[in-house]
Amino acid sequence: MNLILQGPALEQGHVDEAARMTRASSAERIAPRAYRLANASQEKSLAAWCEAREIDHAFMPEGRRFADLKLLAMDMDSTLITVECIDELGELAGKQREIAAITAQAMRGEIDYTESLRRRVALLQGLEESALGRVYDERLRLTPGADRLLAACKRHLVQLLLVSGGFSFFTELLKARLDIDYTVSNVLGIERGRLTGRVVGDIVEAEAKAAKFRAVAKELKARKEQTVAIGDGANDLKMMAEAGVSIAFHAKPVVRAQASCALNWSGLDGVLNLFE
Repeated sequence: MNLILQGPALEQGHVDEAARMTRASSAERIAPRAYRLANASQEKSLAAWCEAREIDHAFMPEGRRFADLKLLAMDMDSTLITVECIDELGELAGKQREIAAITAQAMRGEIDYTESLRRRVALLQGLEESALGRVYDERLRLTPGADRLLAACKRHLVQLLLVSGGFSFFTELLKARLDIDYTVSNVLGIERGRLTGRVVGDIVEAEAKAAKFRAVAKELKARKEQTVAIGDGANDLKMMAEAGVSIAFHAKPVVRAQASCALNWSGLDGVLNLFE
């Protein structure tokens, strides 16, 4: 197995020590703050060692190439972008504290996502539609490394799927701006220029994300090993279980525990370093 070490805190001394711990045959620098250690043994103490030094690590099979992928899916809020859009809308509605508390519970898997979204959206009732544009223009920022990851997908013809329990207003603008191939998200009810406090149609929850992932993978005739899913919350887990490589990105502990690998300190372009 190859061991990938990366992150802003990674130093040459860390690489040398990890190579000794895992009895790796060689260490190759693959990015300014990333190394690939060949033929590394899966030393049990490595995870805690890396955690203490704020280093991301992942074991990957030799020969797993990014260019061989057909589908890369990712969550939107706190994954592709740095914010939770509903929390930002909540601040504009004067309901930030109430909404953020429900969001945190849902992402930790403590309450049902569908019910939590209904409760949060209800708190937005009466908010002016223009608030959506304000959040997009003034607060929405791409996660560091997103541009490099998306550019690599386009270069290698990897199809992009943006799956979100958030809102179509944002996913569709990002789809057009970033040339994303597929999206799925919730539609906010709007009447007379104000939010109704309801979602139109079925809510996009964990199973809906997984179903969209399966449908796109089938359309692309992608084998499981040709797919990647990236997420941060409990509602991403079913989708991530469908993928050949599942990546927990700055994620909650419940997500990190079930993913193929986790990026806790690297940017989204850290995904590229996992592959050859």
